[in-house]
Amino acid sequence: MTAQVRTKKQASDSLSVYESILLAVDSSDHSNRGVIEAVELASRFNSRLTAAHVYAAKLHDLRFRQMEGGLPEQFREEPELERQRDVHDDLITRGLSIITDAYLDQADRAAENESIAVARCSLEGKNYRELVNEANSGYYDLLVMGALGLGAVKGSRLGTVCQRVSRRSRIDTLIIKDPTRSLKDGPIVVGVDGSAKSYGGLLTALSMAKVWGVDVKVISAFDPYYHYVAFNRIASVLSDEAGEVFKFKEQEKLHEEIIDSGLAKIYQGHLAVAQSIANDQGMEIETVLLDAKPHEVINRYLSGVKPSLLVVGTTGIHADSELDIGGNSEYLLNDATCAVLLSQREHQPQIDRLASVSTSWTHEAETRMERVPSFVRSMARMAILRYAQEKGHTVITESIVEEATARLMPGHAEQAMSEIVEAYDRGELKRKPDVETVIRWSEAATKQLLSIDDLSLRGNLSMRAEKKARATGSHQVEAVHIQSFIDDDKLVKGEASVVTTQPSLPPQGKKGVSPPNFHWHASALARLVRVPQGFMRDRSRQRIETYAQQQGVFEITLQLAEAGLAEARQAMQNM
Repeated sequence: MTAQVRTKKQASDSLSVYESILLAVDSSDHSNRGVIEAVELASRFNSRLTAAHVYAAKLHDLRFRQMEGGLPEQFREEPELERQRDVHDDLITRGLSIITDAYLDQADRAAENESIAVARCSLEGKNYRELVNEANSGYYDLLVMGALGLGAVKGSRLGTVCQRVSRRSRIDTLIIKDPTRSLKDGPIVVGVDGSAKSYGGLLTALSMAKVWGVDVKVISAFDPYYHYVAFNRIASVLSDEAGEVFKFKEQEKLHEEIIDSGLAKIYQGHLAVAQSIANDQGMEIETVLLDAKPHEVINRYLSGVKPSLLVVGTTGIHADSELDIGGNSEYLLNDATCAVLLSQREHQPQIDRLASVSTSWTHEAETRMERVPSFVRSMARMAILRYAQEKGHTVITESIVEEATARLMPGHAEQAMSEIVEAYDRGELKRKPDVETVIRWSEAATKQLLSIDDLSLRGNLSMRAEKKARATGSHQVEAVHIQSFIDDDKLVKGEASVVTTQPSLPPQGKKGVSPPNFHWHASALARLVRVPQGFMRDRSRQRIETYAQQQGVFEITLQLAEAGLAEARQAMQNM
């Protein structure tokens, strides 16, 4: 029986977080605290409140029929047995209904002082299933229930009904863990991991803290030790030959100096985004970065802070579409001693806000963006940032720029953009020149210009051809004015293609002599991987090691790598 609201509370100016709250009641200690908290929330946020209880009349009827074989002989006579069945059905039906009404009356009385009308909802069937169906009916946005019910025994921390419901509920679910503690006591702790649900939970916590006047502490936890353990496990199974191919030591240092510090930057970025969200709400928060196994270090933090409420996303940043509850959220729900709010509410911060703290661009990606006309560059950057965020990238490379451009720009839009870029490269979108200085293009010259695929090169060639036309006193670019430049470009490309087809070999010394054994610092390796993979990276490594050998050193630091790359760039320019 779906609940119906009997009367609706008058609207107020209070900030609305939850429009409709479903409260599960069974007169247990945890449920009674849930009643108090649900009434408080409904009063503060002008929410509709529905109290629900599930009873199992059919289950009792089935159990009675299964026990009929054990009745004394005088009760087995058919007339007496039928009478016993009727009496039992009447007692169970009326008795469970009376008990349910008593539970709901208790919620009614608790709400009277706040002038809140409580809708009554009696549900018959399997307790967790009926409660989940009602919660997910689309009528509610918060479920309040106790962690334990009337069947709790010593040592219990989470009842089976609570476990099953929390996994299946598709709305925010508040689980009461301490019957003696009020949520208004504070502080409120919020866990953020960059997921939309964690930021949604933060907004909810800020709204509660604002009306209750309590502190909000935002934490973010990551595990920097996982890679260390993983690499040592890998080392124990790799042969010497495989270890040399894998370059285990270099990879380990790269992870320690780059990946782990990168993780710290990412999770610190989550806290920076949380801080900006709080600032938008005009509130101050305390942020803490924790490093260890997330659920373990968060539990230790909770033991020290002793909050009245922990808010976490039901699922986190690594969740897939079929996951019902995240691993860390499940551990915390079971182990935390304070109330836990599993947030399904989602909030996606602005892309530029996320990017400013969690996304960086490689030098090659920035160079690639310089080829985009300035009048559309800002829009293009935002589109690429959004694409990178959706794919989970925190470092934007040139390949991501190319991939995003191909995926985000449909064919007809790409063609239109190409025409705009061509007009921009020809100077038609800049300040309109005097009629006397306008250089027009013949059809043949235009066709040759458009045969150049590289847009930045096309722009350079167009300006060269126009200068050559002016030098000859012509007001129109003819095919002859651009032909020589195109021929030169093809010649350069042909020479380059010969070079790039050469196999990329590891650094070698003199013929027949083993190459020196260079020791690369992790920071130098990290700098090398920023060079595009393939020919350029192989040639850059050779150049750096040659430079090191010339200097008489075999330990390659970041400074030496930069010097070697500078020499490589100079050699390429000379070439």
